[in-house]
Amino acid sequence: MPERHWIDLKQDATSGIETMRAHFEGHAYDPHWHDTYLVGITEQGLQQFNCRRQQHNSTPGKVFLLEPGDIHDGNAPHADGFTYRTLYLDPHWLDRELHAQFEEAPHNAQLGFAATLADDSRLAIATANAFEALHNDELRIVRQTALDNLLSNLTRHLHWRALISPDPRLPLVAQRARDYLHSHLHQDIGLDDLAAVTGVDRFRLSRAFKAAFGLAPHAYLIQLRLARARRLLARGELPVTVAAALGFADQSHLGRWFQRAYRMTPADYRRRCSILPD
Repeated sequence: MPERHWIDLKQDATSGIETMRAHFEGHAYDPHWHDTYLVGITEQGLQQFNCRRQQHNSTPGKVFLLEPGDIHDGNAPHADGFTYRTLYLDPHWLDRELHAQFEEAPHNAQLGFAATLADDSRLAIATANAFEALHNDELRIVRQTALDNLLSNLTRHLHWRALISPDPRLPLVAQRARDYLHSHLHQDIGLDDLAAVTGVDRFRLSRAFKAAFGLAPHAYLIQLRLARARRLLARGELPVTVAAALGFADQSHLGRWFQRAYRMTPADYRRRCSILPD
């Protein structure tokens, strides 16, 4: 029997928060990351995914919490698949809202989630209510109230960590290579370029990078470009323009990688999320 899936994706024009409800059977999506915080709930079935070097099994009512850059995949081990709903929270929006609510929120710090899965009924209800308010385009005061309630229930699962560069927990070679990829993501980068920047041979570089970030340098670069592509498409940029701007060979090349990561085409994502008219 062929795998089946459906995706219902929208974007709230006021906050910029994306809301997605989706169903997958079999393989859901390849390893990828987002540059937003993900807060979602599993509605039906067993949602299985790998994140932070651990396999997670989310069942109905559980809340999954992912930070920007958390590499994760998706799989439905049972025949009936799984259904979930997710909010994609922009890091700047989340940081601004939390600093407005909590005076003790530290500066020069990054928000993190204490755990990837939470068994918290109040947070699950708050997540579902916020999703419904945004996805159904309720009155602005209703949307804001639902988001404030989500934030108040989310705080017990958040912690602040100092921004340290370079991070002593990761090899300096890997961090230098990552920084180079971020600052040159539009270019046709080779392993020899990264080796020259880091001062080690290509093989040691690749081993150190994958150990630190869970992806080989080329896979990391593709995910970096895809995350940027989502932002440009949501602003109304055309897929052909995005592909050229981010160093993809052509629009179909972008489309193949985008489909593998997000299970939709760039044009479909743009249509669902862009607030600009065609």
